[in-house]
Amino acid sequence: MSGFYPLNAVSGGSDALPDGVALLRHAIRAAFPGRIAVVSSFGAESAVLLALVAEIDPRTPVLFLETGQHFRETLAYRAALAAQLGLSDVRDIRPDPAALAHGDPSGDLWRVDPDACCARRKIAPLAAALAPFDAWVSGRKRFQAASRRHLPLIELVDGKVKINPLADWDGARIAAEFAARALAPHPLLAQG
Repeated sequence: MSGFYPLNAVSGGSDALPDGVALLRHAIRAAFPGRIAVVSSFGAESAVLLALVAEIDPRTPVLFLETGQHFRETLAYRAALAAQLGLSDVRDIRPDPAALAHGDPSGDLWRVDPDACCARRKIAPLAAALAPFDAWVSGRKRFQAASRRHLPLIELVDGKVKINPLADWDGARIAAEFAARALAPHPLLAQG
């Protein structure tokens, strides 16, 4: 992971932490070229991060956890947004069919044991998909939950660098970026 930690190279030579967008650009282009992925739910706020990634390098792998439980509107939004932004490497990450056949054969484990469902449909598949990468990018933001109030721009998680470039963004900034970039909203937002 050499080449990443002199962050003053990103912040103009100062010791201050860089802006999240500058950090994202540095991570994709300089620190981890070809060794970084973006994890996206293609949810309500995802388009902003994906637009930034597409501007930096549209070939950056985008990992989408295809749990088999998504609304069809989300799947259609994923396809439309990837096409609009020119993202050329969106990967559907699916759970192991054998693990589902054994642990969730009827597909309703989420009702009785959500943690076990997430372990099979999200955690294990994501860990496997991230294995070849040294770093990954998340769209998490501090304003989303009290538990994220102190979310850092950079974390070390399971030996990988995790970058949260929008950590300090608020809802107003996200909305402004949607408008400035003419990004389509997730279709389920209109339904409440």
